[in-house]
Amino acid sequence: MSPLSSNAPHGQSPLRTVQVLGGGNAGSSAHVRSLAEGLVARGVRVTVCAPVEADHAYDFLGVGAEHVHVPRSSDPVAVAALRTACANADLVHAHGLHASFRTVLALSGRTTPLVVTWHNRAHAQGPRAHLLRLLERRVMRTASVVLGTSPDLVDRARRTGARDARLAAVALPGRHRAGGLLDADALDLDTLDPFDGPDRDDPDRLRPKTRAELGATGRPLLIAVGSLDRHRGYDVLLDAARAWRDLDPVPLVVVAGEGPLRPVLQRRIEDEELPVRLIGQREDVPELLAAADLALLTSSWESRSVLAQEALHARVPLVATRVGGVPDLVGDAAELVPYGDPKALADTVVRLLADPERCAVLRERGTRQAATWPTEDETVAQVLSVYDELTQPRPLA
Repeated sequence: MSPLSSNAPHGQSPLRTVQVLGGGNAGSSAHVRSLAEGLVARGVRVTVCAPVEADHAYDFLGVGAEHVHVPRSSDPVAVAALRTACANADLVHAHGLHASFRTVLALSGRTTPLVVTWHNRAHAQGPRAHLLRLLERRVMRTASVVLGTSPDLVDRARRTGARDARLAAVALPGRHRAGGLLDADALDLDTLDPFDGPDRDDPDRLRPKTRAELGATGRPLLIAVGSLDRHRGYDVLLDAARAWRDLDPVPLVVVAGEGPLRPVLQRRIEDEELPVRLIGQREDVPELLAAADLALLTSSWESRSVLAQEALHARVPLVATRVGGVPDLVGDAAELVPYGDPKALADTVVRLLADPERCAVLRERGTRQAATWPTEDETVAQVLSVYDELTQPRPLA
């Protein structure tokens, strides 16, 4: 029998697992917290190896897991600490490429099964991109099972040499707890989600104050959320915004997020007099979405975009790039445009702003699409099934 249940036979120990995180990426950290909570509730012993800052933010101890501080580094000290933490594990589960590579080093010479959840592709160019490809190959070929969060990640894992790559069931992180994060680059959600409960279908309740604060009274409000990095495609968004200056009233684009491109983007906004505001990292993203007429996702690649999921949950029409896992995630519940095509983006936004009936259709489709996404229980069930496969004694040949 499997030791996955607290009702294991007398004398049989519960399954001992180690979850390994890197730098506390918001999406993967929230996923691990949810996973740890579900596993502990089912009698599994869980140790989370992560920087101490991640435990402070996500309180792994609070859901019954142990926490071991392991710095976000692949230096010998960090690898040795991880190796010690994994010494008595029946199975180790690493999340993200860098955490997975550290785990591969820590488990060197051991037969402990390794599960890897690949949440996102890293974005890099030049020599760093080559290094990341080498890390990918080492991790994919070493892992017992790779769980990719989107079909294209599963395909990439197989091409890179994964022995067993599957599509991961990943619930939307943090929707029902304090400290949940909307964007995978650290944008906090409030404790209470305004889209849960009796007011979910009445976003106008929250609109006037937020719209006034943003300067969007009497004009359409377009919301984008994400770090100000190159792969987010905000240069394309600014190109598209030039076309919206000719509308009456002129829509306001609000971008919530921080990052290295802020000075460059802000200079363009000022020099070209674009109707765009960069409002920095925010803790009221649900309110921003509730106030929005449209949500915009302009990235060059996304896996399971949390913004896309929250927009559909919030019944906000979404315009997104047709990249990565986005088409499978949203189905027919969003308007998809090619990446890097400002004209297609601008034209689609103009068309939607003038077509309330189409927006109503997208809202209804969004509700139906969101109902098809995995729940937290389904996510835990899939992981338990994989653990069971890897820890069951194999019959003798």
